[in-house]
Amino acid sequence: MSADGYEFDVAAGVVTQIIERDEWRQDMGSGFVISNAVITFTARITSGELRGQEVIAEHYLDGLVVSKQREVVAGDRVLLYYDEFLGHFSFVDYVRINYIAILGVVFFALMVLFAGKKGFNSIVALGFTCMAIFLVLVPAILGGRNIYLTAIIVCVYITVSTLLTVIGPNKKACSAMLGCFGGVLLAGLLMRLMDFILNLTGVMDEESQFLLLLPIETPLNMSAVVFAGVITGAVGAIMDVAMSISSSLWEVSLAGENSSFPQIFKSGLNIGKDILGTMLNTLILAYIGSSLSLILLISFYAHGASLLELFNREMIAVELLRALIGSFGIFLAVPLTSGICGWLYAGNRRQPHSDFSSSIPEKYDSSW
Repeated sequence: MSADGYEFDVAAGVVTQIIERDEWRQDMGSGFVISNAVITFTARITSGELRGQEVIAEHYLDGLVVSKQREVVAGDRVLLYYDEFLGHFSFVDYVRINYIAILGVVFFALMVLFAGKKGFNSIVALGFTCMAIFLVLVPAILGGRNIYLTAIIVCVYITVSTLLTVIGPNKKACSAMLGCFGGVLLAGLLMRLMDFILNLTGVMDEESQFLLLLPIETPLNMSAVVFAGVITGAVGAIMDVAMSISSSLWEVSLAGENSSFPQIFKSGLNIGKDILGTMLNTLILAYIGSSLSLILLISFYAHGASLLELFNREMIAVELLRALIGSFGIFLAVPLTSGICGWLYAGNRRQPHSDFSSSIPEKYDSSW
């Protein structure tokens, strides 16, 4: 492969031996001294055309780098970069995906072990979701397509594919789908409205600035990218709430002596109140967790800077919008799903069982 006229290859390898460690100190002036080091080591290549060969590589430790750098040791799995201009291999990073893949396989195995067919269906649904994001949404954004429309279509697809795969084509899935569609639609409309009111540019950090510099034919609309990120982040929580209410009301309607629309709708609202308390907490905590570094910066600089200035920065405003708009989508999903369930489930009653096979609950899950 090539980049900017320089030839390079990246390969995985295992460190076999540390040859030497060369360290020197550099005076940067005003009494500021940094310590740099170069570790020379041998590694056995485990991927690519050089697989099986042993090479010599260097790990450069830059004293100006703020974060603490861990030195390579024998046995480490590393990524090596070969630069033909310099004529040697250099350390790039540690191989991490292997261990993440093992953890993922263990999780999927436990899902199938404990949840059976539904656990397997959940894994399949997750596959459909990942394909929608990485094979449709991302290429469409980079290809200059309408980001707003593509994001909505992807969210609809994720909802339909997940519920049909996990639950099946029945009343429960239909109710949850329609409730989720309403919540996502509200979230999208609110995001567009707030985008206009708040004059968002979408250029909030280094990543968004790099996106503007991509050598693509159609420059990215960063406001639209933020829109796509907000609604795709909210669709999971909205779908979870809609499905919880739909499933609960299905059981309520089967157990009730006279399951009428008002009774089912009222039960849905009561169930929704309990779900909202924890789900909103979950949603807010998820965004706080993903933005913890930003929150730490705000907390530190709030003592010496104006809070008015900090909370009006676009980066912080967008993070607040993510949580609030997702919460609005959940709020709408509760009464909407409850109403649809009341309309579809009205008159449901669990019939007396004449034999063992008719007593299987799944019979009623999939009936219309």
